[in-house]
Amino acid sequence: MVSTCNYEVQDKPMAASQQSAKVELGQDPHATMEGSEKALEVSIGREVHAFRKQQNITVAELAAATNLSIGMLSKIENGNTSPSLSTLQTISNALSVPLTAFFRQYEEQRSAVHTKAGAGVQIEREGTRAGHQYNLLGHIGGNSSGIIVEPYLITLDSESDTFKTFQHSGIETIFMLEGEVDYLHGNKIYSLKPGDTLFFDADAPHGPEKLVKLPARYLSIISYKQKP
Repeated sequence: MVSTCNYEVQDKPMAASQQSAKVELGQDPHATMEGSEKALEVSIGREVHAFRKQQNITVAELAAATNLSIGMLSKIENGNTSPSLSTLQTISNALSVPLTAFFRQYEEQRSAVHTKAGAGVQIEREGTRAGHQYNLLGHIGGNSSGIIVEPYLITLDSESDTFKTFQHSGIETIFMLEGEVDYLHGNKIYSLKPGDTLFFDADAPHGPEKLVKLPARYLSIISYKQKP
């Protein structure tokens, strides 16, 4: 029996009360930086915090090693103050890292990829067969977030009795654009129609189980940690 996907990947559609429930997220997508100076302060603070954590040093221990107050170090790590170069030099000496290391994220280029309609790169993915097109819509390699995101536009326009199941690390999101597909995840099958979303742990076997209505098109967005 085919079940319908919902936000929590259950067998029943979400009730109206569930759909309107507030979800606590760890990041404000509408947050903005107040000018380049603020961005620099935040970037330096993140680097100081990251180096301190890497060396398993507490704020109190770093304060003792630098003769800076715990309050001042907390302000620096939170991006709430603009430290002088001499202060940063003192911190870099205590952490045994070059002074320039505190500026690396700020100087790092933030990339964007604009792919025109129909201009995605068609790739041969494991399990690809005639009539099944996988178009990569963009790719950004190593970046400061530590996350790689691969957005695909997948088009299925021919019948097939058997399908290759996929299994890989990361999180995958599918958004159905056209047609209808019965999609397997683990030991469950979800009926995906235009406008439906399936969000899942990609480490479980997954893939199209049955092409119900062709042609079928959907976005597949895969996110995973970049390798060190």
